Amino acid sequence: MATPVVTKTAWKLQEIVAHASNVSSLVLGKASGRLLATGGDDCRVNLWSINKPNCIMSLTGHTSPVESVRLNTPEELIVAGSQSGSIRVWDLEAAKILRTLMGHKANICSLDFHPYGEFVASGSQDTNIKLWDIRRKGCVFRYRGHSQAVRCLRFSPDGKWLASAADDHTVKLWDLTAGKMMSEFPGHTGPVNVVEFHPNEYLLASGSSDRTIRFWDLEKFQVVSCIEGEPGPVRSVLFNPDGCCLYSGCQDSLRVYGWEPERCFDVVLVNWGKVADLAICNDQLIGVAFSQSNVSSYVVDLTRVTRTGTVTQDPVQASQPPTQQQTSNPGVSLRRIYERPSTTCSKPQRVKHNSESERRSPSSEDDRDERESRAEIQNAEDYNEIFQPKNSISRTPPRKSEPFPAPPEDDTATAKEASKPSPAMDVPLPVPNGEPAIIPATRNEPIGLKASDFLPAVKVPQQAELVDEDAMSQIRKGHDTMCVVLTSRHKNLDTVRAVWSTGDIKTSVDSAVAINDLSVVVDLLNIVNQKASLWKLDLCTTVLPQIEKLLQSKYESYVQTGCTSLKLILQRFLPLITDILAAPPSVGVDISREERLHKCRLCFKQLKSISGLVKSKSGLSGRHGSAFRELHLLMASLD
Repeated sequence: MATPVVTKTAWKLQEIVAHASNVSSLVLGKASGRLLATGGDDCRVNLWSINKPNCIMSLTGHTSPVESVRLNTPEELIVAGSQSGSIRVWDLEAAKILRTLMGHKANICSLDFHPYGEFVASGSQDTNIKLWDIRRKGCVFRYRGHSQAVRCLRFSPDGKWLASAADDHTVKLWDLTAGKMMSEFPGHTGPVNVVEFHPNEYLLASGSSDRTIRFWDLEKFQVVSCIEGEPGPVRSVLFNPDGCCLYSGCQDSLRVYGWEPERCFDVVLVNWGKVADLAICNDQLIGVAFSQSNVSSYVVDLTRVTRTGTVTQDPVQASQPPTQQQTSNPGVSLRRIYERPSTTCSKPQRVKHNSESERRSPSSEDDRDERESRAEIQNAEDYNEIFQPKNSISRTPPRKSEPFPAPPEDDTATAKEASKPSPAMDVPLPVPNGEPAIIPATRNEPIGLKASDFLPAVKVPQQAELVDEDAMSQIRKGHDTMCVVLTSRHKNLDTVRAVWSTGDIKTSVDSAVAINDLSVVVDLLNIVNQKASLWKLDLCTTVLPQIEKLLQSKYESYVQTGCTSLKLILQRFLPLITDILAAPPSVGVDISREERLHKCRLCFKQLKSISGLVKSKSGLSGRHGSAFRELHLLMASLD
């Protein structure tokens, strides 16, 4: 009988030369654990597939070393910050620059993508934190409070908070909807290098150069526990996907911790030096480290690691009383759970752009960005496999990729592994019958119409053959009605156009609303949305009831127009409305102020009505879910 092969718990996967000069930053794709992005002193961002030797793509455009890189959750966008303070966002599927964001006065130390909307947060050596809207190409908020460089930024799983760690020994929690700091967590005695939110509970972990890891309760805003005695500065931590434990990438080891009470479950020796980032996929933890121009990747088999249960005797916890060495119960939640929007799809959906104008705003600056920035595809085969899949194939890096095979414990041992049955093939999801809930704006055939309704009936032997006149009569059925509808719409548009030509925008919108035809309102709003300066407060009072109707429409184009108009109103007028309503009453009679106050009250009442609708639709997947979640964040101050 053959001796079974004993495999390793941790092993080195590969080592590559990532850049022509020193590597200054890197990040793993958290969704797949198979995509690696590196930034170097050669001002390039290179993309790699784990365990493959060749670079997939090289992104250029920065003129100074790349200090920070970050991938979004679907691994379709990448953002990189440079030593000069500039930030660039690339679309990996389109293989081109998407945005260049300028505003920081010093090098970029940290970046993070918002989990739902198209927002990026950046922290800099200039001590400022900025929240950027990728589509508007502008800074939405600036957060001040740190006195030294901001080393790490993380959005909460529900997208409402932003945690920041800095060299000033503090961790701060920011409320994105209110635009201000919620709480500050002091206690570390050295620079804080990393923060990480618990995937489910209101809990935050922070790691510092003082060799401690602290856990913070985000309900009570106080420390839960503190783990001391790390072998070196803490630079990388990661919660297990189910939240049962925390992994800490230490000097040449991986440590597994619990926090109530603080304890060490396991210690795994991994000769990775100073690990820079961690990811989990297929019950394997992937760690990456860099030294000069080389990047090394390592694998830890988590099925052979103790993640819960009795405390292991580790030097960190050996001195604690036996009463603290208890059996954990990871299934019990000790604090609040994040209220994340539910979705009917298990994979994140990327917002698809209908046209190039939606992807990038036309300007001379954008043209210059495209000339200066390039995406050089180094390995076309791997690029097409990862970023240009066919419709029948799931994206790669695959969501259900095979785990990396473990080498034998003894490298000299030779044994043949028993053949394993191939995994069952994925069964495609059934396509629902009937009309879709939302009729897409771009389609190849009419919705709700069947070709058989416009063709002669199938000939039956007992039935006489149809003559040409009967066939033409069936084909033209409904033609007269359609002509009447189109003629009426043309007349309505002419009426609105006549008023528009006088320059009175408010009256033209009133006339479009009076016609009681949403298609005319949509056509007019698509024009007004292109120029934000046309919007006035009195225009909002007329448009908001129509927006509520558009958001409930079954037509995708109507919903898109309603979302765009509502976003413009929220960004331009919501701060004004709240300030006027909160202001104390004036002394004396001010007719213009009273009129403005009346309009603000009316708009606030309408926005409150719409906010419930937006909240109910924020759980949708795809383009609409992303748009409604972004609107829900903007409307949070109404609650």
